[in-house]
Amino acid sequence: MKNIKGVIFDFDGTLLDSMQVWRHFEIEYLKSLGATPRPGLMEVLRALSSIEEAEYFKSEYGVSQSVEEIVLGRNALIGEKYRSEIPLKNGALEVLEALRERGVKMCIATATERELAQPVARRFDLYKYIERLFTCEEVGAGKSSPDIYLQAAGHMGTDVPQTLVVEDALYAMKTAKAAGFMVGGIYDLSSADQEEEIRAICDYYWMSFDDMLQMLLGSRVEIA
Repeated sequence: MKNIKGVIFDFDGTLLDSMQVWRHFEIEYLKSLGATPRPGLMEVLRALSSIEEAEYFKSEYGVSQSVEEIVLGRNALIGEKYRSEIPLKNGALEVLEALRERGVKMCIATATERELAQPVARRFDLYKYIERLFTCEEVGAGKSSPDIYLQAAGHMGTDVPQTLVVEDALYAMKTAKAAGFMVGGIYDLSSADQEEEIRAICDYYWMSFDDMLQMLLGSRVEIA
């Protein structure tokens, strides 16, 4: 097995236990804009950045606000939950610490805007472990493109085949895998209906960070 020199973590649904908050919030937010959500909305939104989501609300639901107004309103409403409520997943910090002790470089790659993600990263002192937090908005492409992963690996100075991308979303896993990264899947309730396909595409799959930690401690993953 090739050494793992670097790990790129997704944020929402992976390190951060936030997807159930988003599941309810997106529906309620669209209602607040005067539209009635149709069945299957959350499935559509899974792969969209905030700007793409705002564009979707306008094109598919006829929302009158501008894309910028939709994004700003969305972030203002959910921002307080990020600043004070949403927790990390159990065992996440222990895994970050174990990787740091082994000299593995780490970054975060997230579709969430920096104004939401950064306060959480600071609240849990994640910059003690990660070298940088990358956002799709700043990179200029969502996770249907490998750009954010390639930029993170480039920043860490790790070769793509020796870099592990840890995600909870199937579409992002497919992107990373196609670009040549190793892929690790972490269970999240929001993607439980895709677990079989996720397991099939992943090099590693964990039901929890405790499982990932045990694998690391048991030396079943060759790192650094």
